[in-house]
Amino acid sequence: MKTWIAALGVVLLAVLTPVRADADPLPPLPTSPFGDPPGANDWACTPTAARPEPVILVHGTFGDRKNLLEDLSTALVGDGYCVFSLDYGNRATGPIEDSARQLEAFTDKVLAATGAERVSMVGHSQGGLMPRYYIKFLGGAEVVDDLVGIAPSNHGAGGQGGQSGSGSGSRGASPTGTFCDACTQQAAGSEFLTHLNAGDETPGGVGYTQITTRYDEVVTPYTSGFLAAGPATTNITLQDACPGDYAEHIRIPQSTAAISWTLDALSRPGPADPAFRPDC
Repeated sequence: MKTWIAALGVVLLAVLTPVRADADPLPPLPTSPFGDPPGANDWACTPTAARPEPVILVHGTFGDRKNLLEDLSTALVGDGYCVFSLDYGNRATGPIEDSARQLEAFTDKVLAATGAERVSMVGHSQGGLMPRYYIKFLGGAEVVDDLVGIAPSNHGAGGQGGQSGSGSGSRGASPTGTFCDACTQQAAGSEFLTHLNAGDETPGGVGYTQITTRYDEVVTPYTSGFLAAGPATTNITLQDACPGDYAEHIRIPQSTAAISWTLDALSRPGPADPAFRPDC
């Protein structure tokens, strides 16, 4: 369990964090030094009758509103959606409950700016998990139409298909140090995940689509990204349709198949069609 969190931190910090000559061992993580994904955060964008719900992109732990989300944003804007993307939780390291409140405020801003009644959300890793807290506990079920989780950490990592173990508490020291509450909360069997997944995992009239990869080295086993089966749920593994797709946890948002499934989920009532065959 500690290995996946440390590995994710090392990889993403190396990819996304500018080097500081005077850096402390665990410096405060910067917020969005890279700007917006292509076409996103156009606050004058007006939804159309064909695409009435704006789409909010939600990054993962140690991420920001642009990196790894460029291809998704380009595809969504090209398909006629108003697209928005936020930074939250000091690169999504803060308590997930606090990040969900930031998502709530951002969603209210998007709804006010666009005049839309509902939004859809597409999130990578923690970005597929955190909106579920907003939906279940902060009233998001009233305004979210679809949630697409791409390699979501729904039942944490390092567990057995989402089964609870001894785990760790929802707050406090994490395996990477005290700077990342969200890392501890995403460990399999954590108090946070036990609370979030108790009872109905797919509340409200939301369509829940989970897109996973067999090569996920962070959310392990990859099936822990799945949610409880039901009419509002579609659980997908990339390689079932595209065996030659080797996208792993970090690069799955850039997978052609993952993007195709995302567009399918957003363009129809309910979650993605399990029979849909994506571009590979």
